[in-house]
Amino acid sequence: MTQNLPHQAADAGWRQTHLGRLLGHAMRRFDARVLHLMAHNAEVPLALSNLAARGQVSAAHIHITRHLALEGSRLSELAELAGMSKQAMGKLVDQCEAWGLVTRTTDARDGRAKRVCFTAAGLAWLSAFEQAVVQAEAELKQTVGEEVAAVIALGLEAYAA
Repeated sequence: MTQNLPHQAADAGWRQTHLGRLLGHAMRRFDARVLHLMAHNAEVPLALSNLAARGQVSAAHIHITRHLALEGSRLSELAELAGMSKQAMGKLVDQCEAWGLVTRTTDARDGRAKRVCFTAAGLAWLSAFEQAVVQAEAELKQTVGEEVAAVIALGLEAYAA
């Protein structure tokens, strides 16, 4: 039966070490480090810090932090930027609203629409996110070296474009 398999199937190691898998592992490690740093940031409201420390805040919740405009965004805009369905983003916004990170307000341009906006606690969370990303990037540079980190960043920018 093995004679019908592709040549590489006999050596399955490539399935564990291909670039997509390595990128996924690196992203999960980076996001986990960012969440850990945010959970231990003294500027983050204690309730949010506790949620993050208990693993109730996930990388998916970070999509809101990454993509929500400072002046607020419509749910459909957030979903599109995060590459998620509007329904899935709605659930994340509901959770973040319950946690006090965001609020929904009437859109000044369209009274029928709602805008998702950061609360004061959400802005503190955003600041902690920025600090955590800066630190996690510095740790990556320390691990792989400045030159390799620069090449990684340039390569990922080119690939993602």
